[in-house]
Amino acid sequence: MLIHPWDAAHDDTEWQQWLAVHDFGQLAVNGLPGEAPYVQPLHFLYDAERAEVLAHLARPNPLWKALEADPEVLLSVVDDYVYAPGYWQAMPDAPPEHGTPTSYYAAVQLRCRAHLVDDPAEKADLLNRLMDHFQPEGGSARVAAGEDPYDRMLSGLRGLRLEVTDVRAKFKYAGHKPQAHERIATGLANRAGPRDATALAHLRRRRLQRP
Repeated sequence: MLIHPWDAAHDDTEWQQWLAVHDFGQLAVNGLPGEAPYVQPLHFLYDAERAEVLAHLARPNPLWKALEADPEVLLSVVDDYVYAPGYWQAMPDAPPEHGTPTSYYAAVQLRCRAHLVDDPAEKADLLNRLMDHFQPEGGSARVAAGEDPYDRMLSGLRGLRLEVTDVRAKFKYAGHKPQAHERIATGLANRAGPRDATALAHLRRRRLQRP
């Protein structure tokens, strides 16, 4: 992923706060010899304090052999994306039709080393941490090895702990076109399509927080 200086995260807090509320992504795993990479959509929990990601998948999933062969993986999360037509992009002294269309989006890529979790007690702890994140209101029994109602299900899945070794974060919101910000902002506000309000908030926030 190309990251120009004006699109880079201002600091770790920016991408960590964004990732805290964007907990669905795609896990890319190197394929076995002669096979294409595996790409697995999944919900996950990112723990900033421990620099790790937690997830689980069904035991029959074909990517386990690939993970065992090569534990280096990439978790990619992309959201808040919009299409920006060219006539929004033109500089104030240029005709609108001379503008270049582009995409705006936020993206975080976590390079990780995968650790497989098969111990029943460790899997139960991992699942409880996931449930605490995704349904903090409760409403479900706690997972415990050897106890109903989930014990029999533990053998049918494997836990996944991803040790984060590197992070690449990008917030592409016209950071190199401050002269066109108002035109772009007006376009997003008037169009009011899916994700336009979120993209507009990013554009305005990053303009105010620009180093």
